[in-house]
Amino acid sequence: MNDASSQAQGWRPATYYPDPAIRALDPRFEKYWLKLSAVERLATGLRWAEGPVWFGDGRYLLCSDIPNQRIIKWEEETGAVSVFRKPSNFANGNTRDRQGRLITCEHGGRRVVRTEYDGSITVLMDSFNGKRLNSPNDVVVKSDGSIWFTDPTFGLLGNYEGYKAEPEIEPNVYRLDPVSREAAIVAEGVLGPNGLCFSPDEKILYVVESRGQPNRKILAYDVSPDGTTISNKRVHIDAGPGTPDGMRCDIDGNLWCGWGMGDPELDGVVVFAPDGVMIGRIALPERCANLCFGGVKRNRLFMAASQSIYALYVNTQGALGG
Repeated sequence: MNDASSQAQGWRPATYYPDPAIRALDPRFEKYWLKLSAVERLATGLRWAEGPVWFGDGRYLLCSDIPNQRIIKWEEETGAVSVFRKPSNFANGNTRDRQGRLITCEHGGRRVVRTEYDGSITVLMDSFNGKRLNSPNDVVVKSDGSIWFTDPTFGLLGNYEGYKAEPEIEPNVYRLDPVSREAAIVAEGVLGPNGLCFSPDEKILYVVESRGQPNRKILAYDVSPDGTTISNKRVHIDAGPGTPDGMRCDIDGNLWCGWGMGDPELDGVVVFAPDGVMIGRIALPERCANLCFGGVKRNRLFMAASQSIYALYVNTQGALGG
């Protein structure tokens, strides 16, 4: 799976352990690598997989298939794949709030919505200061219940992942207060704000700058003690030729990042230690856009990669929230 020939031939599951698709780039990765676990492909046939989110109470995974206007559902117990929602309004990023409800970023509706327990949809935000949002991309929920999301223009660029339109507002990162429902810009001036997540202690917010020059970057901000603002913007990781998209933190503060751009040497997932050093890589035959932790013990990594969804058991757990 690590060379161009295997890439061209498509997905081939590992036939022995350890899976050659997994590599330690630093000794620190060894503790997270289960040598008797291999990458599995759970589903395929999507057009652009994004926004995986785990529902532990139902033991299923939801994942957006943006161009196909649907959210699909994969059931852990049976492996069954079905359509959870169609049309999805070009849904992209998903997460759950502190009450377990689904929070979704919609390109088509240019809004962030919540799915209630009865299946009805509540619009949480679709404009700011009288101007329509662009195309909300990725979303996380902090422990205080506040909703943080990015709003680049990607869904406005054509009619494949949204509806072509001119932006009315600059791309920003927003915080939606759980009590007042008031929204605030927490980060502006980010070039193509994309994936985001909090460190396990929620003292740091990471944001992917996907239009950074000359390379994509993962930015880091300090979160204020009251959890409402961020400061001290800095480059945490310069991605070089890599293309970080969505990401999540584990309980030790490592960043697990979707990666790649159609290059077999880049496609898959890379793992960064808290100090920003790349310590591990999971090669996939497709570019990975986003990921999440799930499973009974939150130790299964689910990877939304272009046309397929993959999974891998790891020796860590996803940090709560997000």
